[in-house]
Amino acid sequence: MEGAGGERLPKIAVGTAIALIAALVGTHVMSQFLRNSIGVIAPNLAQDIGLGAAGIGLLSSAFFLSFAAAQIPVGIAIDYYGPRRVMSSCVAIMVLGVSVFAFGANAEALLLGRVLMGLGCSSFFMGPLVVYGRWFSPDRFSTLTGVQLGVSGMGMLAATAPLAYGTATIGWRPSFLVIAALGVALGVIMFAVVRDDPPGRTPPPRTDSLAHSMRGLAQVVRVPSLVPVFVMNVFTYSAIVTVLGLWAGPYLSHVYGYDIEARGNLLFVLAFVYVTATLLWGPTDRLFQSYKKPVIIGALATVTLLAWLAVVGRPDTPLLVTWFVLLGLAAGFSPVLTAHNRALFPPALMGRGLTVMNLGTMGGVFLMQALTGAVVGLFDAPGGVYPLDAYRAAFAVEALLLGLATLLYLLARDPRESGLHKVSQQGHTAT
Repeated sequence: MEGAGGERLPKIAVGTAIALIAALVGTHVMSQFLRNSIGVIAPNLAQDIGLGAAGIGLLSSAFFLSFAAAQIPVGIAIDYYGPRRVMSSCVAIMVLGVSVFAFGANAEALLLGRVLMGLGCSSFFMGPLVVYGRWFSPDRFSTLTGVQLGVSGMGMLAATAPLAYGTATIGWRPSFLVIAALGVALGVIMFAVVRDDPPGRTPPPRTDSLAHSMRGLAQVVRVPSLVPVFVMNVFTYSAIVTVLGLWAGPYLSHVYGYDIEARGNLLFVLAFVYVTATLLWGPTDRLFQSYKKPVIIGALATVTLLAWLAVVGRPDTPLLVTWFVLLGLAAGFSPVLTAHNRALFPPALMGRGLTVMNLGTMGGVFLMQALTGAVVGLFDAPGGVYPLDAYRAAFAVEALLLGLATLLYLLARDPRESGLHKVSQQGHTAT
């Protein structure tokens, strides 16, 4: 088995490989749970802490702001200190953040907890990818990335019905203390199991200086079509996460009067369909021989569904469940957009290019959640209950922004249609 540079990799025992992958996937499961955990408990936070819509929006989006802000420093740290050290440090920060959140007596403490959670989770995707690149041959990388993304969807599912049941049974604070304890256990397991390089392989020398890394970033921002594809990243993932992880819970509570368990069950439907849909959308770039076509189809379907709910406002329950299913199916096109991201960059800029795109993805969630929080907050909320029109406005804003991003995305070049992706793949094989 050969590494990315053509060197011979040592044979890895199956049990060792499984333990390594399980530990790395576990961190990403935790990240997915925490980033989506506000939606189902938002009404409880509003009641216990006295938060309005803008406060709830800021609280949820703070995770994504700190996560995005940490991307470039974390990428450089992983190169210099290795993923194991960086991820172990991040687990400690994450556990601290969850604990601060669980004990937070006011909005400021909860906000600090969310910021620490975002910082702590900031290496839980890029770190494992670096480990996979060092441990396994290039032809295994796509499969391992798919496992990392697919299995981590369990965290998104856990942030719906399971968190709702935990909150209804023991309260949201004890539920997060349980998560903190699981985080400690995960950190111990990861530190014991994960190594930067497989046994028998000499770690690669540090070749990049900080100045060299920054010059690479300057090259990234000059890549053709970066702007329209970057903007599409900003508003694609944020559209589904703002519904699932923030406003769907309060909407179901205030407009339909559903309790936390009913909210959790409906959000579980949306999360399950979305996670499944990401697997179904994955190969559509090969089906269409295009990155742009499936992305545009999925984006326009998502815009249509959001706009429809903004107009209809309160469909009956069977139609609402159908809407959740259709939204999950439509919004699952993110893997194709990620493939478009990767195809834009030559091998030498791949890591930094994807880091910049990930910054846009996570920063976009902060922007969308904070903005829709401000929009919902414009409406009067007697007794802390926001009217239907507040949520219609939030869904309309989401539809408008994703629609505008899609129009701009039409201007992007498509490496698969032009054949440039073949050149990129050949270059990657040769490096």
